[in-house]
Amino acid sequence: MFDLDRWTEIWVTITRNKTRSLLTCFGVFWGILMLVILLGSGRGMQNGIMKSVNGFATNSAFFFADRTSESYKGFNKGRQWDMRNRDVESIRREVKELAAISPIIWGNSSDKNIVYGMMSGSFNVKGIHPDYFKIETQRLHDGRLLNEMDEREHRKVCVIGIKVKEVLFKDEDPCGKYIRVNGIYYQVVGVVQQRASGVNIGGRSEECVLLPFSTMQQTLNQGDIIHFLCVAAEPDVEMLPVINKIKSIIKEQNYISPTDPQAISAINLAAQFETFNNLFMGIDILVWIVGIGTLLAGIIGVSNIMMVTVKERTKEIGVRRALGAKPWNIISQIMSESLLITALAGLAGLSAGVFLLDGVDRLIGEPEGESMLLHPAVSLQVALAATFILLLAGLLAGLIPAWRAMQIKAIDAIREE
Repeated sequence: MFDLDRWTEIWVTITRNKTRSLLTCFGVFWGILMLVILLGSGRGMQNGIMKSVNGFATNSAFFFADRTSESYKGFNKGRQWDMRNRDVESIRREVKELAAISPIIWGNSSDKNIVYGMMSGSFNVKGIHPDYFKIETQRLHDGRLLNEMDEREHRKVCVIGIKVKEVLFKDEDPCGKYIRVNGIYYQVVGVVQQRASGVNIGGRSEECVLLPFSTMQQTLNQGDIIHFLCVAAEPDVEMLPVINKIKSIIKEQNYISPTDPQAISAINLAAQFETFNNLFMGIDILVWIVGIGTLLAGIIGVSNIMMVTVKERTKEIGVRRALGAKPWNIISQIMSESLLITALAGLAGLSAGVFLLDGVDRLIGEPEGESMLLHPAVSLQVALAATFILLLAGLLAGLIPAWRAMQIKAIDAIREE
């Protein structure tokens, strides 16, 4: 049951020496404030880094051909080769772990290669399979994405980036309109914007014109050459064995030595995400160590102040013991004082830290490009954990002074001058 008189007595005892109490409160306040700011900054850094790759499948990989570094089956070292459609079909048939696979070819990005009416601009052109949108997701502003029907029927349709729309169409709705891409007319069926700010494949999507892979391969008249290959594995599938399996299939079909380390280059984005996760885990551990260390310094200050308080109140404690005060009454009062100081200062520091992070978040806003700090904040779980640690530390801070108070004998305390 809540004892108002008891807590009033504790508050009067705390405020008896205001300077000492303020110094003690400031130590705890600063400790929890630093912990919250460090945790929020770590979260903001994680958000900023992840924004640069947001939108890409976390278990994806990319392949492109390079010159061979070993001679094999009559072919000389240094041979230039290209991936073919048959490679994609074999991979799709034999690698069951894949959730998506998309070959890519690049088009001509010469000066003023994209034209609509009197407007023109220079933009990248990519031929992709509909699965590409499972590997690098897009924000769809208008219309639709390319689909399997477009690919199968070699339709002359395209999806344009938001910046292509701004240059060619201004405020006009582009869907259903025809644009000239490298001399050939295509109907616009959608407008997209890339999610990732720091990673792109052959140019940012908002500055690209995306065509069905089969249509573009046909119009380029380069046979069945593939310039780039993107894949994404099913969830929880380890990516490295999948990459090695794909490399083996491609090497076998293109007469490349199985031991050639250079002929096929692969970018393992899953490994990059794993590196990011390990980095964030390390940052979190470091932040907690530094933050708790700072908080501990404040808690030690509380414990020392409580020791001084017990020393000053030796005679009072002795009189209370002589009048029949139970050990629990003495212990609970000392520990309650410690808990109250820690809780008031700590919760004030926690609130100040949350408000400070919110102010920084409002100041930064939503940056357009890359940012190393994005939405710095602490989650409810972290705030509850910090509060629990704070209250536990407050109790522990009063434990030693309470034990010291219990060692005081009533007769010795009454005799003390």
